[in-house]
Amino acid sequence: MEYLFLRRKEVTVASPRQKILLFKAAGRQWEKEFAQKRKDGREIDCEIYKNLLYQLEIRKVFLDSKLSLKKLSAMIETNQTYLSNVVNRYFDCNLKELVNNCRIEYAKELLRAESCGLEEMPAQCGFASKSPFYVAFKKVVGMTPMKYMMKLRQSD
Repeated sequence: MEYLFLRRKEVTVASPRQKILLFKAAGRQWEKEFAQKRKDGREIDCEIYKNLLYQLEIRKVFLDSKLSLKKLSAMIETNQTYLSNVVNRYFDCNLKELVNNCRIEYAKELLRAESCGLEEMPAQCGFASKSPFYVAFKKVVGMTPMKYMMKLRQSD
């Protein structure tokens, strides 16, 4: 899963403009993907969808290895059931898969930039240990981080 709307820029604080841009892009995406296809998109689902994207893409909450459904729903100011339903319905996966996809996309960026070694990579990307990082990376990318790095170097 690529980032949906904004390319990541390293910033310490999310600007109000970033939030506005993301919400506009997410609104357009919502209309295109869900409202027009009659996927029963409720207004509250749209708001949760936009806030979830903001938390993941701008605030990078996926870097917290202790991120949970409870914690994320508190950040979005919704209940766990609504958040879980939005993730399942509009992202076609569960929260753990969505968060791991974000973490792996971030890991791929770090590998492309060569700004982090493989030893520090799991912690830098929000994984609690190496094993889940390698399993998730292989599942999402289809190869190990080392093979991915070698492939990047060959394409240069």
